[in-house]
Amino acid sequence: MKIGFIGLGNMGGPMAANLAKAGHAVIGYDLHAPMPEGVAQAKTAAQTAQDSDVVITMLPHGDILRSVAAEILPAMAQGSVFLDCSTVDVESARQVADQAAAHGVLAADGPVSGGIGGAAGGTLTFMVGGSDAAFGKISPLLDIMGQKAVHCGASGAGQAAKICNNMILGVTMIATCEAFALADKLGLDRQKMFDVVSTSSGYSWSMNAYCPAPGVGPQSPADNSYQPGFAADLMLKDLRLSQQAAAAVDADTPMGADATELYRQFVEDEDGKGRDFSAMLPRFEKRGRS
Repeated sequence: MKIGFIGLGNMGGPMAANLAKAGHAVIGYDLHAPMPEGVAQAKTAAQTAQDSDVVITMLPHGDILRSVAAEILPAMAQGSVFLDCSTVDVESARQVADQAAAHGVLAADGPVSGGIGGAAGGTLTFMVGGSDAAFGKISPLLDIMGQKAVHCGASGAGQAAKICNNMILGVTMIATCEAFALADKLGLDRQKMFDVVSTSSGYSWSMNAYCPAPGVGPQSPADNSYQPGFAADLMLKDLRLSQQAAAAVDADTPMGADATELYRQFVEDEDGKGRDFSAMLPRFEKRGRS
């Protein structure tokens, strides 16, 4: 396929490189990031859309997505696919899908889980919203960039799945960090804590696959001074999206709201900006009961 790729940062760059390595003709555009190996450079976002079978975007938020969509959709061929892999609000995803349909373009929202490592290794999980036709066309590309793709439903369903998933992740990481900090003060060895919880009812991805305690469990950002695999800033963004969506549909999400406020404090008032979201553990280590 001929693929246009817009947004070639920490996530988009490796994704585009994997598509190029697989033999696809990829042309990319980014205001700042360099072109990955094998990716041709476009002068404008619209140039990536010309004659492309699929245009993929990986962008910071919904406002930029809508702006880029307005620029590239008129240049896209009828029957081509606009796949947005950003994590944005559900309403923006649905608005872009409606705009794409008006241009005869198929649209899919396909946010990802798996972080920078998953992007580089081609092991991402895609949560996809859109028509069966759109999902069918992009499936071969998702197989290259990831290890699993779930068609979650109509436009916006991929974003809904992503923000619900990350609300769970934010809440469980906080609980995991709180529990380690409590175990420390109770005199419980961290390795013993992990050995029990990772094989019992406290089992979770936050504990078993991404343990926030250095030297415990599989290798994680905790073992690299909490350099971000998934930055606390991004967790805050996703939690805010979850609460925006909850307010829009009148859903009661008290744990999600509390997690949002804790990550807001960590990122905006403390030292969490630019650190991994699991760096909540050293935060709790330093705090007493207030």
